[in-house]
Amino acid sequence: MSKLIALTYSFLILFQSFNISLEDLSKLSTLLEHADYHKEMYGDNFVQFLAEHYGDTKADHANDHEEHKDLPFKGTHHFCSHVITPFITPTVTFDLSYYEFIKIPFNFHYTESHTNFEKSSVFQPPKHA
Repeated sequence: MSKLIALTYSFLILFQSFNISLEDLSKLSTLLEHADYHKEMYGDNFVQFLAEHYGDTKADHANDHEEHKDLPFKGTHHFCSHVITPFITPTVTFDLSYYEFIKIPFNFHYTESHTNFEKSSVFQPPKHA
C-alpha cells in the first residue's frame, strides 16, 4: 500500500512539474480543432503543426491566424521566474572600552521563614533506628 501511495505522489509531482493548469487542459479541444484546420488547409501533419506553433518556425507563423491566442501552453505563466534576493551583510563593530569595577557593599541578609503549616509528628521520619 505504501508503494502505491509513493508512486501516486511521484506521478503527482511529475505532473505538477510540467506546469499544466486547468485552463490549458480546457483549451486542448481548441488545439485539436486548429490542428485539423491546418491539416485541411495546408496539409500539415500533427508534428509539423506543433513545430509551427510551438517549435522552431513559431516566429514565422505567429501572426497568420486569429486562433493562436486561444491555444494552450502559450501563456507566460509557464516560465520559471525567481526573485533574486541579495544578501547584504551588515558591518558589525564591537566597542571594547574598559569600565572600572565598582565594588558594591554586601547588602544581603537571610532570615529563615517561619510558618504555621509545619508537619505534624506523624509525617516525620523515624528518630531512632
